[in-house]
Amino acid sequence: MIAHLVLLRHGQSVWNQENKFTGWTDVDLSDQGRAEARQAGEKLLPVRIDKAYCSALKRAKETLRIVLETTGQTGLPIDYHEALNERHYGELQGRNKAETAKKFGDKQVHIWRRSYDVAPPGGESLKDTAERVIPYFQEQIFPEILEGKSILISAHGNSLRALVMMLEGLTKKEVLELNIPTGAPYLYDFDPTGKMLKSTFL
Repeated sequence: MIAHLVLLRHGQSVWNQENKFTGWTDVDLSDQGRAEARQAGEKLLPVRIDKAYCSALKRAKETLRIVLETTGQTGLPIDYHEALNERHYGELQGRNKAETAKKFGDKQVHIWRRSYDVAPPGGESLKDTAERVIPYFQEQIFPEILEGKSILISAHGNSLRALVMMLEGLTKKEVLELNIPTGAPYLYDFDPTGKMLKSTFL
């Protein structure tokens, strides 16, 4: 049996809309974000889902709730865990990205946002994020895929970038060019040995 893995970045949040660094700050979805979640649910109607995993932040939880309501799967088992949370942006959290670039300079903010292993003050680098996301996936989620279960992960841009890097064997340079849009399900198919067969945005 083919097992599916669906990676879903939450719908647009109110701070995405306001161009702010969000990180672990617990903000709601915007109206557009709720619409994106419903659209994601409609795209997932043909896909079998056996279990869901979700970050501990409410924008991912709300996205998952809307998706499961849209697909009629509200009784699905769900595990929530901080390991899937967004990258922590430290002292940048709550700051407008354009204003932050004016204060610290475009080059420094670009390094904080797009380098692999340089963290913003008091925050996490993408490398730090990967070091909590990937072990959780390997220990908790991938064994279920090997059992033939189809899994949906509702999480965030950087936690999902870390997973895609591992699943697709991207280099540290390649992952920096990877952008995962809000509310767009990314589907992987695996055979019973755990070999990835294909991947596609729905």
